Amino acid sequence: MTNLQVSVVHRLPQHYRWLHGFSGIKVEPIAASENDADNELIGLTLLSHEGDTAWQVMEELARSLVEIQVACSVVECEGQPCLFLHRNDECTSLCRLKNIGVAIAEPAAAPYFS
Repeated sequence: MTNLQVSVVHRLPQHYRWLHGFSGIKVEPIAASENDADNELIGLTLLSHEGDTAWQVMEELARSLVEIQVACSVVECEGQPCLFLHRNDECTSLCRLKNIGVAIAEPAAAPYFS
């Protein structure tokens, strides 16, 4: 589990859905105007690892989420392993990942002006 404690994940900016006929295997991005929360997926990618290590870490993250009954799959996206899960499970999943020592990279907020 030491790999997890030095892991940093980042949420992919788009929303996805399973490619028809490839549920759990392939995803496709969907337009923001398509609002289907029941089938909408989010993707998480690693910023901290590459190559085989990234695949191993993603599989460990997926197992951790399955332990709390969050359905997810590790799928290659743009040459990198990405963890895809239902949008409705995002908060629960991020909480679990934080609790096991994974850092969540978030976009910087607008500068504060007084």
